[in-house]
Amino acid sequence: MRLALFQKAGSADVLPGLIAQGGVVSVADLVSRGSTPQLTMAGIIDDFERLRPGLERRARDGDRLPLADVRLRAPLPRPGKILACIANYWEHGALEARPLNMFLKNPDAVIGPGDTIVLPEFTEPWIFMHEAELALVVKGPAKKVRAENWRSALFGYTGMIDVSARGEGRRTWKAGSWLGKSFDTFAPLGPCLATLDEIPNPNYVLVRFWVDGQLQIQHIGRMRLDVVDPLKRTWEKGIYMGTDSTNADAVRRNRPQ
Repeated sequence: MRLALFQKAGSADVLPGLIAQGGVVSVADLVSRGSTPQLTMAGIIDDFERLRPGLERRARDGDRLPLADVRLRAPLPRPGKILACIANYWEHGALEARPLNMFLKNPDAVIGPGDTIVLPEFTEPWIFMHEAELALVVKGPAKKVRAENWRSALFGYTGMIDVSARGEGRRTWKAGSWLGKSFDTFAPLGPCLATLDEIPNPNYVLVRFWVDGQLQIQHIGRMRLDVVDPLKRTWEKGIYMGTDSTNADAVRRNRPQ
């Protein structure tokens, strides 16, 4: 099942829905609406097992709105945390595996599909990189999750673009901090939130990334660290993490022209 938040043409109201064959199906009448779109989606996650039969019927029988007639928003507009693994795809090159290392991105940096990434007006950083990633949506709370129980900690997956501001030597700007990861608009998320059953093996996922309609990045997500490894830490509800995907081609293609 693919959950989404969307707006109808000419409306400011953000509605919960499902992406199904043929378009988007509204489920606004089936779920409790929170005071914000984030709380609405969090409520669906919390109550999903009870809601699931009705959502499945709606996905099968509900009226479709063509995707061209709606605006998809970030499925998780303000997650509690965004944690991202560093260098977790083998496509980085012939490097040895390294221990788990992660960094935080500002949840206020989240934007949705089709929104504009706005670059800061500085002379440094001088390069901006965009990395296509798989994001894991943690139900939480979860602590010391055993490898065989990793699915119990996750609700599903979404797509994330990890935008980075780089300085000298392509290091994340500013040296000694992750400020360059957290400017407003530097965390596009979406287009939907796929439930756990949609991706049988998250350690091996085809990731594609387009810029202005042109395919720029394509790789099989062969991860250095299994998705289980980060889940051994303590997670609270509403924590989402990406899995770093930069490769040499991405660096070349992201240089300002």
